[in-house]
Amino acid sequence: MIGKAETLHYHISETLNILIFVTVLPVTWWLLWLVSHSESILTMLLAAWGYAHLHNTIFSLLHEAVHGVFSRSRFRNDLFGILSAAAFPTSFTLQKIAHLGHHRRNRTDKELYDYYLPTESKALRNVWMYGGNLLGLYWFIIPFSNLLILVAPKLFTSQWFVHGPGRVLGFESYLEEIAEHSIWRIWSEALLALIYQVVLFELFDLTWQGWLLAHWFFALHWSALQYVDHAWSSRDIINGAWNLKVLPISRWLALNYHLHLAHHRHPEVPWVYLPQLVDPKEPYPSFWSIYRTLWGGVRPAPPMHSPAQYPFAEEQR
Repeated sequence: MIGKAETLHYHISETLNILIFVTVLPVTWWLLWLVSHSESILTMLLAAWGYAHLHNTIFSLLHEAVHGVFSRSRFRNDLFGILSAAAFPTSFTLQKIAHLGHHRRNRTDKELYDYYLPTESKALRNVWMYGGNLLGLYWFIIPFSNLLILVAPKLFTSQWFVHGPGRVLGFESYLEEIAEHSIWRIWSEALLALIYQVVLFELFDLTWQGWLLAHWFFALHWSALQYVDHAWSSRDIINGAWNLKVLPISRWLALNYHLHLAHHRHPEVPWVYLPQLVDPKEPYPSFWSIYRTLWGGVRPAPPMHSPAQYPFAEEQR
């Protein structure tokens, strides 16, 4: 695994990252306007589909900032992280806690969505699989949780909430880590995200129906990708992910996010170098080969450190 010192040899393409941000973000505004104001249903659907992919590009830049590789300047890295998070919408600090925690908990009992443990309800886990990963609910939980933070910041970090609803929903570990940070910094970033959304509505005269359609398309895309790149992989914190085969344009728009095993092995390497870190001898399944199996529901969890399970035909390059 590449260490921190070795990542210094990788040039961070800050100029490219900023260029992508300032180019893609206005396009997402136009697509939101188009979904809200087009009289053609086909145009609305195509605009929502385009929004789903380009809004995910902004998320991929947020992902870079979370790992500190958007820019070598801490100020600019966090600035664009905060701006990208506001567009998502979420708090940059909240996303950083969640994602870095994911790297520590990946494929452990605290973070399994494709499997269920002996102590868990298979039916309930399937509700989260279908509703959360496949129908987009995981994304909708994020802006809802941001609103909850804004109206009841102390409740969000209370022991009752962390170990009550948080445990039932599978977010207990995540909420425990949030409680260790300044809730007021998170609150201020959540407020910025809300202000951003309100300004968008007013500036582009968006309709709630258009906003909801565009974001539901994005939620379907984002929520599925968050676990297709892990489902059925080995129960290993570092190696429990896939490098997924997708169309080149899809991988480019996601800034190589589909090369997720390479990312988990080298989380501090910028996105432009991930293709160089893919081992051609390892499985390279397509996105769709794993996605379709998720509709079969959750399965009994194998022990930690178990190898990858292959409910799909193994695909090579």
